[in-house]
Amino acid sequence: MSERRASQERNTAETKIKLSLNLDGEGNSRINTGIPFFDHMLTLFSRHSLIDLEVEVNGDVDVDFHHTVEDTGIVIGECLREALGDKSGIRRYGHAYVPMDETLSRTVIDLSNRPQLEFNASATTPDAQNFPFTLVEEFCRALAANLRCNLHIELLYGRDGHHIAESIFKSMARALRTASENDPRMKGIPSTKEVL
Repeated sequence: MSERRASQERNTAETKIKLSLNLDGEGNSRINTGIPFFDHMLTLFSRHSLIDLEVEVNGDVDVDFHHTVEDTGIVIGECLREALGDKSGIRRYGHAYVPMDETLSRTVIDLSNRPQLEFNASATTPDAQNFPFTLVEEFCRALAANLRCNLHIELLYGRDGHHIAESIFKSMARALRTASENDPRMKGIPSTKEVL
């Protein structure tokens, strides 16, 4: 099996990103986005997906966190798509429920090459202390669009903003881990179209 790795640099007027990942890693990470809470989310995303992830971002966080979060999602999505190659032999689908104390979230993913995000959470969902909840959805949207996957995320219940964000990132990581794993019984592309 060939190594499933990718790396990319993206430079705009708003962010400068250097990122590399190993889809078949051990969950090791080195993350510096300039946003400590986002670093925490990406670190646990790496650990629970078992994707080795190195991220260095210099963004306009003095203006807003939005550009850094969205652009990082874009680059992670593009690198994941590159690392997956033609998707031969993968499971394709994955799902995970993750509890975090009083919170429960669910992620279902299809590595279909069709970008779609369904993000179901109340408009009154609380923020983490230093991170707006709307940015969780923004990251997921950028990831789904650039990985070109169906990504369905639902917050089933929860009260604490930190726990909610963490549960979502962990469930997304675990669903992606399952979907991207090699299935020893799958010969070729997991689609009757024979292309993904």
